[in-house]
Amino acid sequence: MGHAATRREHYLGALYAILSALGFAGKAIFIKVAYAQARMDATTLLTLRMIFSAPFFVVMAWRTGANESLKRLEKRDWLWLTWLAFLGYYFSSFLDFWGLEYISAALERIILFTYPTWVLLISVFWFGRKFEARDGIALALSTAGIVLTFFNDLKFAGNPQSLWKGSALILAASFVYSFYLLGSRNVVLRVGSARFTGYVVLIASLFVFAHFGLTRSIEELRQPAWMYWLSLGLAVISTVLPIICLVQALKRISPAMVAICSSIGPILTILMGGVFLAEPVTLMQLGGAVMVLAGVGLITKAPAASGTGN
Repeated sequence: MGHAATRREHYLGALYAILSALGFAGKAIFIKVAYAQARMDATTLLTLRMIFSAPFFVVMAWRTGANESLKRLEKRDWLWLTWLAFLGYYFSSFLDFWGLEYISAALERIILFTYPTWVLLISVFWFGRKFEARDGIALALSTAGIVLTFFNDLKFAGNPQSLWKGSALILAASFVYSFYLLGSRNVVLRVGSARFTGYVVLIASLFVFAHFGLTRSIEELRQPAWMYWLSLGLAVISTVLPIICLVQALKRISPAMVAICSSIGPILTILMGGVFLAEPVTLMQLGGAVMVLAGVGLITKAPAASGTGN
C-alpha cells in the first residue's frame, strides 16, 4: 500500500511539473498577443502582470507567514529574498518581456531554456566545479541548437537588427535567471519553498511598480477591458498556477525530475506559437529545439540547479 501511494505521489509530482511547464510555455503567447493587439511595451505589460498576480501571492505569503512552526526570518534572509526578487522576477522578467518585443515566442522560449547551461558555466568558473566531457557535449548541443533556431528565424525576419537585439535580451534574461537559481538554493531550504515564492514575487512586484512609476505615466495603465482580461490570463495561467504547480511538484519529485518534465516547455511554445500567433513551424526550428533540449538534458543529469521559466 505504501509503495502504491509513493508511486501515486511520483506520478502526481510529474503531472504538476508538466502543468507548470505548460503554463510557463503559454507566457510568451500572452505577451506576443498583447504586443500585437495594443500599444503596449514591456514595462507596462509587466506591471499589469504583477498587479493581477500580486494578490494571489499576498495570500500565499500570509498563509505561510502565519505558520508558527516555520523559522522566523532573519535580516540576512530578507536581504537574500530582496536580492533574489530583483534578479529573478524583476530584472530577468523585464529583459524577457523586452526581448519579446523583437523576436518570436518560439525563439524566446528556446533561448530562455538554456539557463542550466549558464548555471553550469558559473559553477565551473566561479565555484570550481569540475568540467567533464559530458558538459562539453551539452554546451555544444545547446549552442548549436540556438544557432540553428536563430538562423531559422532570420529567414523570416523583416528586421534582422531587431532579431539580434531581441535574442541578446533573452540570452541576458537567461543569464540573470541562472544567478537567481544558484542563489535561491540555500534560501529555499532555510525559509521554505512556499514562503520563499510568496515573498520573492511580492518584493519583485515592488521593484516593477517602482520602475513603472519612475518611467511611465499612470495613464498608460488605462487599457481596453479585453487587455485587462488578457493580463489576468497572463497573471493566473502563466504566473500563479505554474508557480504553485512547481512548488507542488518539488514536494513530490526531485529537482532533476522536474527539469526533465519541464523540457516539454519549448516544444509546447513552438506549437502554440504556430496555432495562436501564426508563427512558422519548421523542421529546422524543431531540430534546433531538440538539440537545446538534449544539451539541457545532459546538464540536468549532472548536479546542477533546475527550475522553470520566469
